[in-house]
Amino acid sequence: MPAPRFFVTGIGTEVGKTAVASVLVEALRADYWKPVQCGELEASDTHTIQGRVSFPVQCYPERYRLRALKSPHQAAAAEGVLIELSDFELPKTDNALIVEGAGGVLVPLNDSNTMLDLMKQLQLPVIIVTRNYLGSLNHTFLTVEVLRQRGIPIAGLVFNGPFDAELEPFVSRKTELPILFRMDTHAMLTLDIVKSYADSLRGTLFNDDNSIFAPSGQKPYLASVHPTSNCPGSSPHCAS
Repeated sequence: MPAPRFFVTGIGTEVGKTAVASVLVEALRADYWKPVQCGELEASDTHTIQGRVSFPVQCYPERYRLRALKSPHQAAAAEGVLIELSDFELPKTDNALIVEGAGGVLVPLNDSNTMLDLMKQLQLPVIIVTRNYLGSLNHTFLTVEVLRQRGIPIAGLVFNGPFDAELEPFVSRKTELPILFRMDTHAMLTLDIVKSYADSLRGTLFNDDNSIFAPSGQKPYLASVHPTSNCPGSSPHCAS
């Protein structure tokens, strides 16, 4: 069976894509690739992943490393660079692979293309990172809708941040997507915390061969992961 490969996107910026990518990389012992890095080049998402996992992860070089902490098309323009879709090619590996996008699905790469076009070109199932805040329903539903309009497969949702017992099942039902797992807000996401989440996914979300685990009767929740002590006891996501 081919090793799993996923593209991690979010409903916006700062929703926890890299946090979720860290857990997935650790759980699958996957390779990692960030095609476009904008800003924070000395503390990039690639560096963050390397510091959060328990093994020497294979991280592939970003195709574009841009200095400005702006949208890719703006950051590229500031350096006289034009981002071209034809410049992107998936790393050649037999291992599992996690690809992390920049911003949300409609973030511009250039005057014509967005992150959505890159997802379409790479042909990977997408994991959507969302969180609960005023306006997040609209952002989540729009993200799902535009991915479906372009025929891009969606593996499921990951909620990151404070738990909402009413909202999260509603989002899953409304989108007809599974909640793959959820994460708390952490002041600092350490290697031990990442490993705790990842360990909880093995045998619940992923089989021993790293394939997706989807037992009958367990949808829409394919995994119940919540390794922190302040999880509401009635939450279906809490680990026992």
